[in-house]
Amino acid sequence: MNKLSRIALALSVSAAASIASFGALAQGVLRVSAIPDEAPTELQRKFTPLGDYLKKETGMDVQFTPVTDYAAVVEGLATNKIDMAWLGGFTFVQARIRTNGGAVPIVQRAEDEVFTSKFIVPIDSTARTLADLKGKTFAFGAPSSTSGSLMPRYFLLQAGINPEKDFKTVAFSGAHDATVAFVAASRAEAGVLNASVWDKLVESKNPNAAKVRVLATTPTYYDYNWTVRPGMDPALQKKLTDAFLKLDPANPAHKEIMALQRASKFIPTKSSNYDGIETAGKSAGLIK
Repeated sequence: MNKLSRIALALSVSAAASIASFGALAQGVLRVSAIPDEAPTELQRKFTPLGDYLKKETGMDVQFTPVTDYAAVVEGLATNKIDMAWLGGFTFVQARIRTNGGAVPIVQRAEDEVFTSKFIVPIDSTARTLADLKGKTFAFGAPSSTSGSLMPRYFLLQAGINPEKDFKTVAFSGAHDATVAFVAASRAEAGVLNASVWDKLVESKNPNAAKVRVLATTPTYYDYNWTVRPGMDPALQKKLTDAFLKLDPANPAHKEIMALQRASKFIPTKSSNYDGIETAGKSAGLIK
């Protein structure tokens, strides 16, 4: 073997070792994200104890990566840049379509089987029914939000109210807590957000929540879940699922995690639970 051949062989071995090393490192990291339906600082605060728990349960380095919009989470799952994500029902449907059914929902909170959204108005508003909102300015959350846009829009249409035609203007606040701030500051005469964030703001005596009141509540629907990327190792998928299912608010070690997740317990879920969300998306013209 000549000198050039020996160098080429050495470089080849070195490259193979580097690739193997990188693969081992990548396999040891669980990359997690979430739709940005609340302020980034709040999402990080909610995830930190859960991330520590998942690290113990899986033996992996759990890294939380915030994103700027809903589409980035879907694309991250589809391109294997994110391993697991907290999705709303509509975002999951978008991920399911984008990955040709490859994205797998593993668990949801028990509360997500019977989720609702709250329509809110200023505390001194004269509105008493949804019909009274015609001609007023209105704020949804993010355009891809299940509970802050899609399902409220679907139920408004069922009630005979077309947002684009019947409201004076339609705005998108970007997040549930931001919608409350919009209405509290009179940037919109009404808005809608999910029940979980509304309850949290009321319990924490949020000053914006004190300036608004609930006008109406939607019927129930499936919403949030934890979804894993296409092609995840089945053993890791099972380990993650089991970790969530073991969480118990009666266990002192789990109490903070469950409180921050606003969950009584996690239960298994499946893709077909969200077929109704896809139907609503098509009905509202948000899915072609």
